[in-house]
Amino acid sequence: MKESTLFKNIQMVLPEGVRQGDVLVVGDKVSKIAPSLSDSADEVIADSGLTLMPGCIDTHVHFREPGATHKETIASGSKAAVSGGVTTFFDMPNNSPATITVNELHWKKQRASNSSFANYNFYIGATLDNLDELIKAENCPGIKIFMGSSTGNMLVDDQKILDDIFKYANKPIVIHSEDETMVRDNMDRYKGSTDVSDHMNIRTPEAALACTKRAVALAKKHQQRLHILHLTTAEEVDWLMNQNLPPYITVEVCIQHLLLHAPRVYEELGTFAQINPPLRSSAHADRLWHGLRQGLISSIVTDHAPHLIEEKHQPFGQAPSGMPGVETLLPLTLQFYHQKNATLNDVSRWLSGAPQRLFNIDRRGQILPGYFADFVVVDLDASWAIENKTTVSQCGWSAFDGWKVKGKPVMTFVNGQMVFREGEFFYAPGIASEVSFASSVPISA
Repeated sequence: MKESTLFKNIQMVLPEGVRQGDVLVVGDKVSKIAPSLSDSADEVIADSGLTLMPGCIDTHVHFREPGATHKETIASGSKAAVSGGVTTFFDMPNNSPATITVNELHWKKQRASNSSFANYNFYIGATLDNLDELIKAENCPGIKIFMGSSTGNMLVDDQKILDDIFKYANKPIVIHSEDETMVRDNMDRYKGSTDVSDHMNIRTPEAALACTKRAVALAKKHQQRLHILHLTTAEEVDWLMNQNLPPYITVEVCIQHLLLHAPRVYEELGTFAQINPPLRSSAHADRLWHGLRQGLISSIVTDHAPHLIEEKHQPFGQAPSGMPGVETLLPLTLQFYHQKNATLNDVSRWLSGAPQRLFNIDRRGQILPGYFADFVVVDLDASWAIENKTTVSQCGWSAFDGWKVKGKPVMTFVNGQMVFREGEFFYAPGIASEVSFASSVPISA
């Protein structure tokens, strides 16, 4: 492994803005940043026309291990991640067995320590009867509550149990926000439908808003840290923006909910467009974009949820919900920059800085002296096409197949070590690490 790396005369996305200069990495951390450095190093990166950005932090993925490793593994999912410039991921607990005990949490961490290309951590999942386990879990980004998505016994919609979790939780609560009763009623109403666009009619904006209101009320009652996952509706944006939310309540959006719109996406992709919560019309996407620009929504994530092509080819009612996305997050978000709808600092904040602050991740997400050297090197001028045949994820497909994009990750560094370069991967045990958290007190993103 390299002891030091010097990036020479490279465009850097720093907290204070975009600058040209040099960055010296010694060990796993940034040592110096200056307009010009004369230090020697084991490796010098001096390619012209490249941009150095903080590695992306995707705080919402499903890497399917344990239990569904034919779809994805920690190794394959993290390999896809670093190919797209994602250097840290947080994985969700709805596995088989589910990550609902400290022992299962430790198993996943141990597995990642021997297989992951990227830094990692894992949520613990709430059930109807595991409050003690939730509290005992250490160095964990948060407690995942499925308030409206039944996954084994991980559905928690009992008010007394929810109240206890919000009262006693000692780590952030992250929620899938859809009202279970409303969703089930709609499932009965549309039972037998073969029209995949009815997915929107089953998982309605009303169901999402009702659950979000309930969660916000609980968080305010107990002054509990709450992070609302994958916001999808205009109604939620407008309601949340009128609430004068305290800083301990935060929101994310998925890149696909910004870019893929009904009805066209269902006409073109069929059940490959089926995800929870659903893809909705451009009117909803426009309000999500407004919420992002106004700062209500802090971060952009993927909810990377891979299924095999043959599984997604099944008819509506049988096909599973979910789509991959961890390797296309940065390239797709860079399109906002190229369309002049965002700056490079906006992109970096949404994908790196905000996730770091939302979860108080220790010294990652920004290029600063003393911070861990998690970087992605991007060729901003490279034009290319996202294609199923080049997908790194084990599932072998992308909802963005055929999309032409500008801006390509060409190198990825994790803790100062190169793990990806132009299609080649470099793995060694001990490069990636379990991320830790600086504080339990939320910091405004």
